[in-house]
Amino acid sequence: MQLFCGKAIKVLAQSSVVKNLSVRRMCSKKPVLCEVICDKGIITLSRPERLNSMNDEMVEIIGDTLAEWKNKVSMVIIKGEGRAFCAGGDVVGLTRNGVDRCHEQTTFFKKEYRMNYLVGSFSAPYVALIDGIVMGGGVGASVHGPVRIATEKTLFAMPETAIGLFPDVGVSHVLARMPHHLGFYLGLTGHRLKGVDVVKAGIGTHFVDSQKMPQLYEGLVNLKDPASNLADFLKSNTKDISSEKFVLEPHLGLIDRCFSAPTVEEILVRLENDNSAFAVEALTSLRKMSPISMKITRKQIEMYRTKSLQECLLIDNRLARSAIDATVSKDFYEGVRAVLIDKDQNPRWDPPTLAAATDALVEEAFKKLPPIEEEQVKTMLEIVDDSRL
Repeated sequence: MQLFCGKAIKVLAQSSVVKNLSVRRMCSKKPVLCEVICDKGIITLSRPERLNSMNDEMVEIIGDTLAEWKNKVSMVIIKGEGRAFCAGGDVVGLTRNGVDRCHEQTTFFKKEYRMNYLVGSFSAPYVALIDGIVMGGGVGASVHGPVRIATEKTLFAMPETAIGLFPDVGVSHVLARMPHHLGFYLGLTGHRLKGVDVVKAGIGTHFVDSQKMPQLYEGLVNLKDPASNLADFLKSNTKDISSEKFVLEPHLGLIDRCFSAPTVEEILVRLENDNSAFAVEALTSLRKMSPISMKITRKQIEMYRTKSLQECLLIDNRLARSAIDATVSKDFYEGVRAVLIDKDQNPRWDPPTLAAATDALVEEAFKKLPPIEEEQVKTMLEIVDDSRL
């Protein structure tokens, strides 16, 4: 690991030392750069040509690095190269070879959820600079840490129901705790939020103009004793957005009324009865989504209201296993095909309707993993008391 400190960072940025480092990174083709600067652990997602989407190598590197850095660095800073922080998991790569290679896909999700747990339980402040696109796996790599700094370029969404999946990486632990049933709305519709609205919704914690991000980053790297001084530093170096209005503020009452319904079918009925422009837009979105994914997502978010992050990630493992094994539905493969591979935007969902996505099918998706695998995941997530699971 390279060790740099102080304002020497600016000088070194132009030096042959750093240029050589860049050359070595390009030659090694590592999609993540991990280094220690001024006793801060810096993680840079370096796959800009794929919007830093997470693959197996990336989640393993980040997870192993966080485990190694525990009690050894004073703070972790994670950022992305290019116009995205991280646009999600590389689901195209996961589904390319179909159900026949589901063991490899299961391994990916286990590694990713381990990484999410390590983010949420890290021993020192964990700061995510979510400048640019942050979706799916990118949310999981940031939202469980205590500090997430957004900019006007930040674009957030959890669009999993559109590809036959569910809001995974423990994100539903956060969605479940949003007021006004906002998390149900975001999780089911995949609605996108931008800029200050990412902070207003609770996905981000602080806001800064993107042009000031390099200065903020340098200040974080040089910050003395982050455990004691981080809060004051952020207060002085981020923007007060308390006077700015949340874009969904006018619709929170409608969201609460409609998305508090006990079933997805009832959510649609309430939106139809409202018939406002916002309700019609929400209906249009929901009618495109995988029926079984919507039902799994609604149940998942409701369930996670009383679960710890560890417990949520264990259940996410069960749901992911169901999706990639296609034991309940092949919608994950079909959704990725239609939205991301062929891009015909015409998925053939199976089951095709909400009525056909029965409670029995939904319950099957939540079924426990095989005993040995279940215990492996519990050990990975350091779950001791499993009486609620």
